[in-house]
Amino acid sequence: MIRQRSRSLRALPMLAGLLACVPSVAQPASAPSSPAATLAVDATEAPRQILHAHLTLPVSAGPLTLYYPKWIPGEHGPTGPLADLTGLRFRMGNTTLAWRRDPVDMYALHLDVPAGASELAIDLDFLNPTEQGNFTAGASSTPELSVISWNTLVLFPQGRSADDLPYTASLKLPAGWTYATALPVDSAGGSEGTVRFKTASLTTLIDSPVIAGAHLKKIPVAEAPLHEIDLVADSSAALDTPADFAALYGNMVAETGALFGARHYRDYHWLVTLSDKVQHFGLEHHESSDDRVDEPTLGDAARRRGLAGLLAHEFAHSWNGKYRRPAGLVDPDYHEPMRGDLLWVYEGLTEYLGYLLPARSGWWTPEQYREEVAATAAALDHEPGRTWRPLADTAVAAQLLYGSAHAWGSWRRGTDFYEESLLLWIEVDMLIRQESHGKRSLDDFCRLFYGRPGGAPALKPYTFDDLVTALGQVAEHDWRGFFTARLESLDPHAPLGGIRLAGWKLAYDDTPNQAITDREARAKWYDW
Repeated sequence: MIRQRSRSLRALPMLAGLLACVPSVAQPASAPSSPAATLAVDATEAPRQILHAHLTLPVSAGPLTLYYPKWIPGEHGPTGPLADLTGLRFRMGNTTLAWRRDPVDMYALHLDVPAGASELAIDLDFLNPTEQGNFTAGASSTPELSVISWNTLVLFPQGRSADDLPYTASLKLPAGWTYATALPVDSAGGSEGTVRFKTASLTTLIDSPVIAGAHLKKIPVAEAPLHEIDLVADSSAALDTPADFAALYGNMVAETGALFGARHYRDYHWLVTLSDKVQHFGLEHHESSDDRVDEPTLGDAARRRGLAGLLAHEFAHSWNGKYRRPAGLVDPDYHEPMRGDLLWVYEGLTEYLGYLLPARSGWWTPEQYREEVAATAAALDHEPGRTWRPLADTAVAAQLLYGSAHAWGSWRRGTDFYEESLLLWIEVDMLIRQESHGKRSLDDFCRLFYGRPGGAPALKPYTFDDLVTALGQVAEHDWRGFFTARLESLDPHAPLGGIRLAGWKLAYDDTPNQAITDREARAKWYDW
């Protein structure tokens, strides 16, 4: 996941691209064999910021606890938008069942299923927020479009893994709207304009958002497997793209193939929302990403470069975050608390790749890459909060720091495991090159750790020990000591060792840094 940032970013010498990958442990993309729940979503009132859902769940007699998703993958916190879950009604045939909320665990709902019952019917509404909340709890609909995040619309029984819960979903859209998603479709259209999806596990369902709207455009950028950029906007004019748009993203697909050596998805969709009225962020999924930016983005060269960084970051998460994931961020039921201590890998290495891939694919020039890294390094090098809060704590405390106020941000520190880890992974790359006398690079680690065998979505969790061991296979170095020192450091200066090892230095002069200039113009804020 990448969040909207308050500081300027990115740059340094392009570190040439190629190699890197490994074995995998299966996580089924197909549906489990137990009886399927159904989820019918009526989005015809999405322009009014309300979604209606009807669920049927297989049940048996006795006490039943249902959960609303709390810990949403990629959001790194208990962000499930519970306050906007409304209109709850539970029925068994024509009988309405009473329910009660757990007095301690607000995301748990209790009810008693009568004897002889085998199916529970549930009606609920989700109030799509109009204000700016965090991620899928933020504004997601306008009169012209909507982003459907299934986690906002489901309940599921306690005590079952999401991998083992099959759901058959359908979606009814407003007249004239079309849609895009990575979720396999069973049938679409019909007299009522309802899209019916193939049965999938709850894991796959929640991992497969849908964009829909009156103005939607699909741009294939690579085949075998299909890679597609799906654009939805508040106006048709916002969908216009320059002539080289698809080709440059085709280059990005080729570069990830060279880098990782394998893919862990059936096909891939960038789901891009162009609107000034929704929350702006990027959220990774295994076979797609939910990317939300300003409506005029495609018509401005600087904004398109920024978009390339966002889409590269979320695309890289398919390998780093979805296929390989820190064990502490694996939650079997969206309810157990996650541990973010390895977010400097999950998000930090992805941030490194989110800078590198646009440069390798032609979206950024080498100079623009260096300007971006320089802007990031300079901001971090003047952050006094690093003298009391180490980088490690920004990861552990991520759920507290997302959405924290900008005021006093340099003293509080924010989610610096993104930007500062960029510098850390540049240094790792330089050390690998140095130790191997130029024969290996961080690319080799990426191929080893994130690569083969590839194929359908799979999940292979890892620990800090696994990471250290894999890096040791690429180049001999005290990687445990290296990471520990930088993660726990209270040095007043940012870790610039990788920039120096690459033959560069952070310099200040009277020539404006273009990355900072572009970001200030986009965000309408100025760093004095």
